[in-house]
Amino acid sequence: MVLVVDVGNTNITFGVYDGKSLITTFRLMSKTQRTSDEYGVLITELLSKNDINTKKIEGAIIASVVPNVMHSLTGGIKRYVIEKLMIVGVGIKTGIKVVTENPKEIGPDRIVDAVAAYELYGGPVLVMDFGTATTYDLVNEDGCFCAGITAPGIRTSAKALWQDAAKLPEIEIKKPMSILAQETISSMQAGLVYGQIGQTEYIVKRVKKETGYDNLKVVATGGLGRIIAEETDVIQEYNSALTLEGLRIIYEKNNK
Repeated sequence: MVLVVDVGNTNITFGVYDGKSLITTFRLMSKTQRTSDEYGVLITELLSKNDINTKKIEGAIIASVVPNVMHSLTGGIKRYVIEKLMIVGVGIKTGIKVVTENPKEIGPDRIVDAVAAYELYGGPVLVMDFGTATTYDLVNEDGCFCAGITAPGIRTSAKALWQDAAKLPEIEIKKPMSILAQETISSMQAGLVYGQIGQTEYIVKRVKKETGYDNLKVVATGGLGRIIAEETDVIQEYNSALTLEGLRIIYEKNNK
């Protein structure tokens, strides 16, 4: 079994693979400060509650965009779960080549998503991750990561609304019954959800126009990605476990 860990700006998502099968997932908040012992105890308890024996974990892999949690998190995993720990970064085999102007600027989470999308669906592929930021990353037919687009995430936009506009409340993010809203909450929901749908459709259209990729595959992931994927025809696949799949694939490529 392999423990895969995706450290995002909001949550740390853990998954356990038995071969190619994802057998369990769980999450911790990434903004909560913890010691290595606290991480170790929490992770082992959550593994146990999901019927995972830590002695069966053969290795672990982490992709992180939050550097300040890494010392405690990796320490906890190594001490309580498994010493063999891989971190996605320079020198790791991924199976794709980053050909952007400055490859070092591309976050490991985006690399992992790109690997999964290319391996699972082929190229050219545009992979979207609807997280704290909404990212759109292009991998061509030869497996080259050649472009990326970054926009505010839906929750980030929502937070800006209710924090910076005194009379706007904190709301649940969901699609309203109609875009023709008649009160504050549904008007905010309409702007956030339909605005994201419109942005998504325009960006896909523009990427196809500038690349000439009429056969472009479009794949989405991320917590709120399902809402968008269900409302537009430009997204062909929604895979909630895409990042975890990418971590598994990279781990296997480096342990052949």
